[in-house]
Order: sequence, then C-alpha cells, then structure tokens
Amino acid sequence: MTPAGRIAASIGLLDRILTGEAAEHALTGWARANRYAGSGDRAAVRDHVYDALRRLRSLTALSGANTPSGRALLTGHLRAMGRNPEEMFTGEGYAPDPLNAAERVKLRAAPGADMLPELVALDCPDWLGPQLKDSLGNDFAPVLEAMRHRAPVFLRVNARRGSRNEVAVRIAEEGIETRTTPLASHALEVTAGERSIRNSVSYQQGFVELQDASPQAAVEALPLKRGMRILDYCAGGGGKSLAIAARADCDVTAHDAEPRRMRDLPVRAARAGAAVRIAKSDLQGQNYDLVLLDVPCSGIGTWRRDPDAKWKLTPEWLSDLLRVQEEILDQGSRLVAPAGTLAYMTCSLLGAENGGQIAAFLDRHPDWRLVEERSFTPLNGGDGFYSAHLTRV
Repeated sequence: MTPAGRIAASIGLLDRILTGEAAEHALTGWARANRYAGSGDRAAVRDHVYDALRRLRSLTALSGANTPSGRALLTGHLRAMGRNPEEMFTGEGYAPDPLNAAERVKLRAAPGADMLPELVALDCPDWLGPQLKDSLGNDFAPVLEAMRHRAPVFLRVNARRGSRNEVAVRIAEEGIETRTTPLASHALEVTAGERSIRNSVSYQQGFVELQDASPQAAVEALPLKRGMRILDYCAGGGGKSLAIAARADCDVTAHDAEPRRMRDLPVRAARAGAAVRIAKSDLQGQNYDLVLLDVPCSGIGTWRRDPDAKWKLTPEWLSDLLRVQEEILDQGSRLVAPAGTLAYMTCSLLGAENGGQIAAFLDRHPDWRLVEERSFTPLNGGDGFYSAHLTRV
C-alpha cells in the first residue's frame, strides 16, 4: 500500500468506528478482508486509527470541521505532523479524494495547535474536564497530554519460570527487546519486537504475560502469605489471578459475573504452571483471607490503549458504574474472613471511582478501616490505576 492508500483505508475505518463499531473489531475485520495488506501496512493503518482516536477533538479542530469524520481526522492528523493534507488527498490510485472547496475553506480558517482551548488541545471531553482537574490537581495537564500518545507495552515475567533477568535474555533471543522498570519487580517494558510477543515460544510456554506495570505493582503490594484463600471476585480474563498465583502458593479462586470472560483462564494457568480454580457455584457463605475487587470502571486510566472508550463514556454511564462499584464493595466485604483483607482496584483516574468510593464504603461500614491506598498515573510510566486495602477494625 502507498502512504496515501493507508490514509484512505484509515478514513474508512474511522468512519465505521465513529458510528459505534469497536475499534479493534473494525481493524480485525479490515485486515481479514484485505489480505493484500502486509504487516507494515496493517501496523501503519492501526497507528493512524489509534492516533486519530486519541486526539479526536484536537485533530477535528485542526481540520476546521465542526464534527469528527474520517476525512477530518486524517486532515487534522497530517496538519499536526506539519504536512500539507493536499499532498495525500489527491484521488490518484488508492489515495483519498481531493479536498473539496468547503474543506479547503475550513482548513485555511482552522486555528493553529497553539490556539486551541485547553480541553480541546488535551483531547478531554468537556463534561469530564472539571472532575479530572479536581482528581489530578497539578498533574491534570501533564497526564492528559500523556494520554494523547501511545502507551508502552509491558510484560509480566512469570516468577515460576525464571527471574526477570533470565527471561529478558531468553526473549531477546526471540527478537523481543526489553528494559526493566522500577514500577514492578517482575515487569519488563518492551522496546522492540512487540508484534512478535504472542507468537513467541516464551509467551506460549508461560514465561511472560502481557500486563501493564501499574496493575503488576498493585498485585505486588497485596499482603500474600502461603496457604491463603484468595478470591479474585471480578476476575475478567484472570490476569491478576495469574499474577497472584505466580507470587505465592495460595488457594486462588477466580470469579466473574460473566463467566465467559474467564474462558481462556484454564489454558493460560496451565501454560504458566499456576493453580487457579474457577468458581463454579454461588459464593454465599464462603469467606476468604483476601478478596480482590478489580471493579468495572470508566477505564480512564487506559485511554491510551482504548481511546474510543474516551468518547463513548457518558455522565449516565458513569453514574451507573458508581452504583455498581458500591454494590460490589458491599458484596465483596461479606466474603472476607474476620482478619482478612479487602482489596479494591480500578483502572480509573477519577476520584469518585477511587477514594470517593472508599470513603463512602467506610461511612456505610464503620467496622472497617483503610490500611493503605496507592495511585498511579501515566506519569509513573504505566496506566492510570488505583488500589486500596481495607480490613475490619
């Protein structure tokens, strides 16, 4: 594909995504339907699409358009890179159609990047800006700016298979270059070869798992002891269950309100040499030494990886999430043994989902106390993440 052909393909994909299709679904479908596109083409198109979604507001403004569209976003993207969009919008071969008269007028009248309003320049939804400013304080602008860029890729080294240094050497031999990060003791940041990870022998044999460094750090902070009964109550794919099982010989049970999310967990656990049981029955009456609640949340901390989620989040959806988080905290607390720990986690940066939920829980349950809490932002290197440990008074 030519560079202009890649732009044209990205425009079509963005139009599909802007009408509601999930970005990953659209990209996967396009790759399957266009077998002629090589790995370099697929990677370039993916980068165009995700860059445009991360910067949807600012790129739309730089194009002069009033509403986002595939053409507007890629016009703004080229302008942001210092390129003249008309060099790509030629209509020749597989290039996108030339800019029409109205598009040219809007482009000439569009403000420069240094003239954009703050929330537009930072690609932040207007309704969320005040809440995020309250939550992040002086870090608001630097964090939102970091969110406009691609996220680093991290691996979690499976301590049951080898040390971080040993595994780093092993995967380097497979073309995957990494460096250590201070965020977590088993985390490696991938610096080259990331597209080879899933097909590597090291990944397939359970030496490494893909997992951001912030949740790795949160799991490392859990007060684990040999023989503990642990419940991962909102397990999802089970990444934290596997990370716990790699740290200590515990009885780990994974549970999720939608069990299909855990369908790959038994295979991943066997690959990692970890023992994780899947909850098969009602948990009522059970109790555990540690209950982990990685609750459904807005996902604001992962906007770099899932940028279309930024624009789908609404005040109504956030309100529903806050109610669900409150219910899960109450449910999970009833499953904790008398001297046990309740660990609450989100991948959000919003105070209402984090410290606000903990404060409200403690108001409802004065027999509990906060032991510690931790917050991570992209300024730490990984995703935005929050964790809190509670125990009974």
